[in-house]
Amino acid sequence: MNKQKTVITLAIVLGVVFAIGIVVYRSITDAEVAKLIEEQPSVLVRASAKTRGAVDAKVHIVEFMDPGCETCRAFHPFVEQLLADNPGKIRLSIRYLPLHEGADVMVKILEAADKQGKYWETLHLMFESQPQWASHHHPQPEKIWPLLPQIGLDVDAIRRDMNAPEIDAILAEDLAAARALNIRKTPSFFVNGEPLRNFGYEPLRALVHGALAASY
Repeated sequence: MNKQKTVITLAIVLGVVFAIGIVVYRSITDAEVAKLIEEQPSVLVRASAKTRGAVDAKVHIVEFMDPGCETCRAFHPFVEQLLADNPGKIRLSIRYLPLHEGADVMVKILEAADKQGKYWETLHLMFESQPQWASHHHPQPEKIWPLLPQIGLDVDAIRRDMNAPEIDAILAEDLAAARALNIRKTPSFFVNGEPLRNFGYEPLRALVHGALAASY
């Protein structure tokens, strides 16, 4: 009986120590990330990142996303609604973390589409058609090509422009930033430099609304 109590007590103590260890590790990580962003703002906000919203908006959402990520697709209209509900007050910047097979191709297409002034239309098309080309069991990124003319894209120009060295440089920079910021999943959000710690629609809404209240 005493032995059983000892085992139970030891398990509880170890559990508490483990939990404390997680909190301490997380707080250290958050502190290091905050310091990195303060000292090197460009690690979070790439100057050439595609943006939505007013340039002088006081609330800035930075999203690391993957065009092949189902959760990114689910969050896309939610983030768009946050911008629509707060005109002039929120700016969104997109950064890339293509973790799914074929997603790097989509990023290159997106950047090439920007040269034709069709970045956001192309991103919307990718998310809308994601079930066709981004099956996690059998991804087929080539299925996006017949869809591109629907939004007025010159496909030949896309095929040419997507291989530009500057697009490879953008991908490399974003992947390096994700590593530096300890980002391992998509979507990952930062609001005015603060990471979204508790993932979900409502935590993101609360973080954004907190930033709005503090800024306006």
